[in-house]
Amino acid sequence: MTTAPLLVEVTRGDHIESRHEVDAVVATADGAALESWGDPDRLVLPRSAAKPVQALPLITTGAADAFGLGTVELALSCSSHNGEAEHVSALTGWLSRIGCSAEDLACGEHPPLGESAAAAFHASGGSPSAVYNNCSGKHVGFLTVCRHLGLPTDGYLAADHPLHREHVTPMMGAAFGFDPRTQRPGIDGCGIPVWAVHLDNLAVGWAGLATSTPGRRLLDAMVSEPLLVAGSDRACTRLICEAGGAAVVKTGAEGVYCGVIPDTGVGIAVKARDGARRGTEAAITWLLGRLEVIDGDGVLPLTNHAGTRVGEVRVSDGGSA
Repeated sequence: MTTAPLLVEVTRGDHIESRHEVDAVVATADGAALESWGDPDRLVLPRSAAKPVQALPLITTGAADAFGLGTVELALSCSSHNGEAEHVSALTGWLSRIGCSAEDLACGEHPPLGESAAAAFHASGGSPSAVYNNCSGKHVGFLTVCRHLGLPTDGYLAADHPLHREHVTPMMGAAFGFDPRTQRPGIDGCGIPVWAVHLDNLAVGWAGLATSTPGRRLLDAMVSEPLLVAGSDRACTRLICEAGGAAVVKTGAEGVYCGVIPDTGVGIAVKARDGARRGTEAAITWLLGRLEVIDGDGVLPLTNHAGTRVGEVRVSDGGSA
């Protein structure tokens, strides 16, 4: 059954300039959908919103304890970071701890995502390095599991590598309710396998993070180190801080956003039909307000380059099914 999606409006002055349709689900770990908008059964690629689940083998294999990982490293394993100094320093130290270097990372190189970090990088004549890749925390986590289990680090991106075949992919399938044998994975932006999951199962999987000891350990790390989850001026960091630990959220590419209310075990998954990040940022903010873990109505200001507020991004349709 499909119903009307959430409608996110982008205004400029008195005019609605753009609209984004967003599918959304609020569910519990036992599979009960509490609310939904649009098509809760649609298949989506969760992209980086799956990172906390992909990081679970760090805990379940014993790798995190074997290498003495704390909240800093665990938060980075779930991150899509800005490449700020705090991120790069911690990741470089973590790589050294497991006997690896940036050359072992297969996620590719790009400048820091954060504007200030990128400006500092270029001003200093910084050298390209995969450590600046926003997914490098996840990849250092993968290398840590490989080191702990004695798996080869070469080729760790491949779906048939034992890291994925025996650990990450089964964890994804169990959390998000899909059978990897029934589909061929795509390739994510950082090179790892990406699997299609139903939106409602994505919410259920996020709810499940709050009901398991390994999942709670990762969520607690994200709450303890919100800057490391994303960075300065990033929505994930801002929303985790605004919620004061009452909610944990994570964005993914192409308009995916997920979250969980740890104390109640309620999971959230949203996907903008046009892939617009601003649509899902407005939707997740509105949903967190609806669930009473942050204050406000979810309206996000729209500003120009001079910092002047020129409009807003808002959810206009709050009906539920």
